[in-house]
Amino acid sequence: MLDILKVAEIEKFKKGGKTNKLSLENRLLMTLLYWREYQTYFHLGKSFDISEANCYRNIKWIEDILIKNSDFQQLAGKKALINDYFNDKIIIIDATETPIQRPKKDKNNLILVKRKNTR
Repeated sequence: MLDILKVAEIEKFKKGGKTNKLSLENRLLMTLLYWREYQTYFHLGKSFDISEANCYRNIKWIEDILIKNSDFQQLAGKKALINDYFNDKIIIIDATETPIQRPKKDKNNLILVKRKNTR
């Protein structure tokens, strides 16, 4: 992973720009911590002394670079997963109606009280 990111970072800084406060190794570690523990960007930012926005940008950049690389296999699409799921299984859904006991409406059970001070 680190080799892929080093190549991408060299290409990124050919255009110029400000260098990152964190090293590439720490940014990768931060991304792996995010994936593993699913901490908030705020807490990861506090751990690495950067802002929440910078933490998000770093993780998003690393994810995008790794997704574009062919070394990392992507999951099959949604339709392929659904087709594989339903090929071997039969699903039976029980949709029988069951009566629910409810109180019956009865005018005799109402309490009639004259309202006072309802202004």
